[in-house]
Amino acid sequence: MEPTSLAVPFVQEIAKEELKRVPERYVRPHHERPILCTTTTPLPQVPVIDLSKLLSQDLKGLELERLHHACKDWGFFQLINHGVSTSLLENVKKGTQQFFNLTMEEKKRFEQREGDLEGYGQEKTPPIPKLTLTIQHE
Repeated sequence: MEPTSLAVPFVQEIAKEELKRVPERYVRPHHERPILCTTTTPLPQVPVIDLSKLLSQDLKGLELERLHHACKDWGFFQLINHGVSTSLLENVKKGTQQFFNLTMEEKKRFEQREGDLEGYGQEKTPPIPKLTLTIQHE
């Protein structure tokens, strides 16, 4: 039998609950968490990637390393010198805000479908396999 995916709750729905703990799927394992030693240690900064450096033959090597680190360790980054107009960025922000202001029922019309990378919500998660424990005693 082919395993199917399980739907993951929407973050907005989870945020409405009075949680005592952050759901496990959002917690990094201890070995992947950043170490903040003292209050004098500056907090980690969101990685900034310069598109103009990525497009430069002379500067792209170091910037590619920074991009790799940002994607691998952070999962996101701020992109600068991209040439996208401020007005277009503001329109995208407005459209995004309008979408998130919709009711959950309206947003679910755009829900991510199994096997698709696009759509509202989170990736579908594979079901947790059932384990069978057999104890033999003599």
